[in-house]
Amino acid sequence: MMVTLLISPATQADDRKLVQMPKMMQEHMLGNMRDHVKAIHEILSALSRGELDQVALVAEERLGMSSLDNHGASHMAGFMPKQMGAIGTDMHGAASRLARIAEEGDRLETYDQLNEVTATCVACHVGYRIG
Repeated sequence: MMVTLLISPATQADDRKLVQMPKMMQEHMLGNMRDHVKAIHEILSALSRGELDQVALVAEERLGMSSLDNHGASHMAGFMPKQMGAIGTDMHGAASRLARIAEEGDRLETYDQLNEVTATCVACHVGYRIG
């Protein structure tokens, strides 16, 4: 597999807002984000096979509002700027909407809603970094 970077990180200054948090919380957050990426991959795979019931299950349990307790969201919130937390809440809400749309059985609309989920991921990663 070949991956091409459009912008080399070495040539562009990192002007994202640095969010300081204890090392343990950094590791926890990074673990959550890695699981989010895995969940999105699982959603895309299920979507490509037309398995909308699996899309709904993964979207809600791993990314949706139902996943907040599993991710320790209430513990993480105190370390994030308000806007960063709002973006995270928007992502979880978009994922719950994705699950509901998938349950309705419209594959194209489900795919469109997945775009709303990933747009929040991009917004957060473009604006913030942890340290």
